[in-house]
Amino acid sequence: MQQRKMPILKSPREIQIMREAGRIVARVHAAMREAVRPGISTWELDQIAVEVMQKYNATSAFLGYRGYPAHICTSINEELVHGIPSKERVLRAGDIISIDVGVRYRGFIGDSAWTYAVGEVSQEAQQLMAVTEACLYAGIEQARVGNRIVDISRSIQWYVEEHGFHVVREYTGHGVGRQMHEPPQVLNYVSNDVDGNYVIQPGLVIAIEPMVQQGTWQTRTLSDNWTVVSADGSLAAHYEHTVAITHNGPEILTLP
Repeated sequence: MQQRKMPILKSPREIQIMREAGRIVARVHAAMREAVRPGISTWELDQIAVEVMQKYNATSAFLGYRGYPAHICTSINEELVHGIPSKERVLRAGDIISIDVGVRYRGFIGDSAWTYAVGEVSQEAQQLMAVTEACLYAGIEQARVGNRIVDISRSIQWYVEEHGFHVVREYTGHGVGRQMHEPPQVLNYVSNDVDGNYVIQPGLVIAIEPMVQQGTWQTRTLSDNWTVVSADGSLAAHYEHTVAITHNGPEILTLP
């Protein structure tokens, strides 16, 4: 029988620190939103992110994590997650780029991802981004005391599939705190996984992060052993917030 690892509930003081970490993440994303344009390299975006983190006495939670070689993840078009910034990878008009930002601040993690349009993008790309962002908030709405993790999963999957897109299976949301990945696992689709039945309690902090693709839910990993792409080469999008569950409902920590 599969053993469930119990989530580590956070105290109000710990959530306050995580809120500060989340605000730093939000400031990095504000800088990304301003910087994303045709002609900029993903390496330059990485350096801008470092400058913001350093300004607020935070460090990248990604650099060195399982050997990851950069400060943020930059995934373009069919790339879903874990794209590595480089000087050679330059954004072009019509691209979409998913930027995942994780910071460590006073021992705690803040984690958030967003997908940005580079100049004018196709209607299909706009719809994919809109649906993925909306399903994130549909999932957050279900992150309430007394609900189960599967209620988050179900709302995300239903919204995505209702709009004709596909929820990725291999990569999921997760608990977050002093570690990047803590229990429970937060799937973006309904499954009989052991964490799905976990009853949400105040003090739980989770990263809710739907990953959605245009043509298939399947993925593959490139030869760099990091960059994950859609199996059919169709567009992919990724949105994520760190969310604390309180008696008053879900509180998004990765907002300005």
